[in-house]
Amino acid sequence: MPVEPIAEYRVKARNTSATSENLIHDDATARRYGFPGALVPGVVVYGYMSHAIVTALGPRWLERGTVTVRFTRPLLDAEEFQVTGAIMTRDASGVTASLRGATAATPECATATATLPAGLPTPVNLAVYRVAPLPEERPPVSREHFQSLDALGTPEILYEEPGAAAFLDKVSESLPIYRDAGVVHPAFYLDQANRAFDQNVRLGPWVHVSSTVRHLGPARVGDRLQTRGRVRSLFEKKGREFAELDLVILANGRPVAHVLHTAIYKLA
Repeated sequence: MPVEPIAEYRVKARNTSATSENLIHDDATARRYGFPGALVPGVVVYGYMSHAIVTALGPRWLERGTVTVRFTRPLLDAEEFQVTGAIMTRDASGVTASLRGATAATPECATATATLPAGLPTPVNLAVYRVAPLPEERPPVSREHFQSLDALGTPEILYEEPGAAAFLDKVSESLPIYRDAGVVHPAFYLDQANRAFDQNVRLGPWVHVSSTVRHLGPARVGDRLQTRGRVRSLFEKKGREFAELDLVILANGRPVAHVLHTAIYKLA
């Protein structure tokens, strides 16, 4: 089939975490590690990318779609972020779209491959993902500590109206499905994946580099979200230490997303 361009999306990027515990979102710290300035959070960048995905694939993607998003170059505060892409395949198995996020200065800040499968998602085995308490005092992050964990502590949050509205403002989201129908924004799942990192260990400056998400069902305002998970892999590359988390997010006990979430927890 011929490639079908999807609607371009433009948004002014905002560093919404300038005062967060993660100092990679602070200009001086980011420059000390070789970046041109404070990084706009990956969750926010994904929020921008997901706007174009939902516009292209429709609201059903929020219930059974998949995406792999990678953050390849820094996006900086106040830059205009342009999301472009195309439907690459449309057949009996479903629809696949490829997207790229860029600025005038950076030809590629992020990439995403999203699918809307024709069938229902494969269920997760919840027996593999047990509930565990969060540590009363977070230990310093280390490979040895991650290797010692059978399960990560389980963050929980009530996705209620004030917080939901604030999150939509954070990712500059204007699609009516979130405010009118009360659907949980897909970037909020990655926000909770971040909490599985930073509520379990005490981190220095760290960088979210990629996520693969399978949507397993709907979640809405008023649901209690729980993030269960474990450390899936640990590896080193160019002096940087990476961790990949294997997470399931539940809404009132129902699985709604399976997330493989990768971050650099120790920068060179």
